[in-house]
Order: sequence, then C-alpha cells, then structure tokens
Amino acid sequence: MTSLANLRKNYSLGSLDVTDVDPNPIHQFQKWLAEALDAKLPEPNAMTLATVDENGRPTARILLIKGVDEQGFVFFTNYESRKGHELAANPHASLLFYWIELERQVRIDGSVVKTSAEESDAYFASRPLGSRIGAWASEQSKEIESRAVLEARERDMAAKYGEHPPRPPHWGGYRLMPHAIEFWQGRPSRLHDRILYTRETGGDWRIARLSP
Repeated sequence: MTSLANLRKNYSLGSLDVTDVDPNPIHQFQKWLAEALDAKLPEPNAMTLATVDENGRPTARILLIKGVDEQGFVFFTNYESRKGHELAANPHASLLFYWIELERQVRIDGSVVKTSAEESDAYFASRPLGSRIGAWASEQSKEIESRAVLEARERDMAAKYGEHPPRPPHWGGYRLMPHAIEFWQGRPSRLHDRILYTRETGGDWRIARLSP
C-alpha cells in the first residue's frame, strides 16, 4: 500500500493575483464556475456545506448549489434534516467548492436564511418527479429500520400524490449571504495564491492576498 505521507501533487496550471480578480467576488465566482462548466468537470456545482450544532461541534456534507446572485448562494434540502436543525440553532455556515482538475478552491462564509416559499415552490416544481416524491418519502437524517421501509413509503407517496406532488412544508431552500469569500489557486511548492474578499460596513468588498 502506498504511504499516505508520500502522496503529493505539484500544482502548476495557473496563478491568481489581486490585479487579476473582479472587484465583486460574486462576479469572480461566476467566472470560475463558468470555467468549471466549460471544462466539463463532473458536477461542478458540488460543494461542501459545513454547519455547527448547538454545542459548537462541526459537521459537513456534500450538496449541490442551485443558484448564485448578488443576494447569495442558494441550495435546497429538508428543513428537518440534521443540517436543517443545525442551521435553525446557528444560522451561519461555510461552503467549499473544490475543482481539483483546475487546481482551484473557493471558500464562502456567511449567514443563512430560508428562501421565500415562492422560490422554493418554483425550484421544487422543476425537479424530476422521482425527486419530488422522494422529498415526501424520506424523513432525512432520522433512523430507519431498512431500505424496504423507505421504498414502501416511496410507493405510498407516489400513490397519494400521483404526477403532481406539492412541495412538502418541511422542504425548501436556504440562501447563504456571504461576508467572506476566498479564492485559492494551486501553485508550485505549496506557495499557493489566496485572494480574500471581506465585506465591509456599507457593503463594499475589501480584497487582500493571504500567505499560503
């Protein structure tokens, strides 16, 4: 077995400087996301969402971003899930995008609010039927006796709601409103480029380079 201590990669695909980036970090993120899409990366909208529970213990999981604009970053989930309960107790979170093929990361820290019912309804209606039925069938993060129980619930919900299931009241969107966004570009010898945006009073963004 290969020693984990000996696993390493030298990053050399690009560089990043304060003079290279857009003054607005949302625009910079959209630029990098577009480049990830153009590169046909597998699930370029995949991200890690980190939250903390009421005791300050962190948890993380992979989700998919479903919208980004000047207001923030939008994702959807079950409000009764573990992350939903943690966000209710502490409405602050961190997102991490890692596009390894481009040797890039973006970390986003901010406060989290629920999206409007109208926004959640619109996105729910756009989902495949199986996913809409699944949102009713799964009591996300709760213990379940077996896979058979889940599949039975799926059949029951499909029979109950047919082709037009409404959005469950326990399912909807969150919007992370950023106060800090860091762009990371891999560089040789672990001397990576790190550009940090922090939101100042009044809404302007301060841009600084961080030491790797």
